[in-house]
Amino acid sequence: MISIDPSMSSERDNYKLLIGSIIPRPIAFVTSLSKTGTLNGAPFSYFNIVSSNPPLISLSIQRKEGVMKDTARNSIEGKEFVVHIVDESNVEKINLTAASLSPDESEIELAQLTPVESTTISVPGIKEAKIRMECVLEQAIELGGKEQPGCDLLIGKVVQFHVDEELYSNGRIDQVKLGAVSRLAGNYYAKIGNIFEIERPK
Repeated sequence: MISIDPSMSSERDNYKLLIGSIIPRPIAFVTSLSKTGTLNGAPFSYFNIVSSNPPLISLSIQRKEGVMKDTARNSIEGKEFVVHIVDESNVEKINLTAASLSPDESEIELAQLTPVESTTISVPGIKEAKIRMECVLEQAIELGGKEQPGCDLLIGKVVQFHVDEELYSNGRIDQVKLGAVSRLAGNYYAKIGNIFEIERPK
């Protein structure tokens, strides 16, 4: 067993250890609106559930040299964003949105995704996702870094769920039909693969 002290490693080396170890990671595709009305979109794999009462989800958005990313800035300023689940049918287009664009350029247009109006918030979602969640910002926390924050942790409260009717039955989502994909390290992704069941102890 190799033992590594992260305080003696570079940020990049720690990053590689984390993304290679904590797998698979669900991918959130997040849309947000800039002050000038540009619809931005970007994928994030530092994403998960926080609570079901009320429904809260988390996004950790890494900064580059202390500079806040468009999604974090837009979501904090506008206090709204939409989270989509990335699946096998849309992952190729979603990958295009990871390109570095200026704040006034839309990744949605670049990837030829289709905006769709939200029900309760002003930020549109995209039609290509089988599941999308309209969120209002519950809390934003600056974390990490030495001289300046290294990331923005956003907690979003889900105020509306949109689920493809083919996936939804008796209050449950069919995980096979959803076909969600997950993030691994490097350029690698994973599909759901073999599914097995273990009964939880009572």
